[in-house]
Amino acid sequence: MSQKIEGVLPILHTPFDENDEIDPIDLQREIDWAFELGVNGVCSAMVSEILRLTSDERIQLNRQIVEMTAGRGVVVASIGAESTKQAVLFAKDAAQSGCSAIMAIPPISTALPEAALWKYFTTLADAVEVPLIVQDASSYVGASIPTSFYVRLIDEYGAEKILFKPEGSPVGPNLSDLRDASDGRARMFDGSGGSLLIDAFRRGVVGTMPGVDLLDGIIGLWAALKRNDDATAYRIYFPICALVALQLQAGLDGFLAIEKYILVKRGLFTADHRREPNSWTLDDETRSEVDRLFHMLMDNLDS
Repeated sequence: MSQKIEGVLPILHTPFDENDEIDPIDLQREIDWAFELGVNGVCSAMVSEILRLTSDERIQLNRQIVEMTAGRGVVVASIGAESTKQAVLFAKDAAQSGCSAIMAIPPISTALPEAALWKYFTTLADAVEVPLIVQDASSYVGASIPTSFYVRLIDEYGAEKILFKPEGSPVGPNLSDLRDASDGRARMFDGSGGSLLIDAFRRGVVGTMPGVDLLDGIIGLWAALKRNDDATAYRIYFPICALVALQLQAGLDGFLAIEKYILVKRGLFTADHRREPNSWTLDDETRSEVDRLFHMLMDNLDS
């Protein structure tokens, strides 16, 4: 637990080649660009399309991320699964491969009673020595996790072992609720893609986990917030919010379609292939609006 898990920790997108295999060249390019920008580490999670990977691919992806990061920052591996046995398998391999922490959502195929949820997360916490980030992704998958449950985990394991990525709606009030209920002990991360980052920062998050597509904007926004530069923060923030609003209209597939389009536009990915099936594909009019907003963000970063 020697590496501090905080700051800007982007969720890596998984590049796929024309044969629907993970593309290691694009993945390395993505990771290198992130560290060139000054991130504190990298993660795998929902926009890595982990729920659409095979078990072998999930293990392979986390191992590749550790290898390609090459000690430049922390690596957080998403290991949540539909069974505790699966999640423990992913957790142990991630820890053994050199990941700095694991992150887990609850199973999404059923709403668990609190006793079952407790057994799931405590089994994961006990399975490895690295910290566990408990993720509530209920704004787009799964069921919400109550604040009292989070506090119980901190009381049991401590604030350095159990961290949180609370994305259940309403995000801001839930962050404050956890902050206050835990007497400020909870180490929390923003997961809004930047759209709620200013509000989350003021409520005490220790870091943010955005996608990679707008990463230079997020880093600029985070730096402005850290130095109390509201004018710069809001100038960067508004086009990010507008882009995320376009992504939100189609849920997880909205994020994936637009984010991968931008990664190709940046020259980081060779293609915007996603794992099928998909519920939404980028149409021409949305693409044009993404282009306008992206150029606005780039201009604002340069000004």
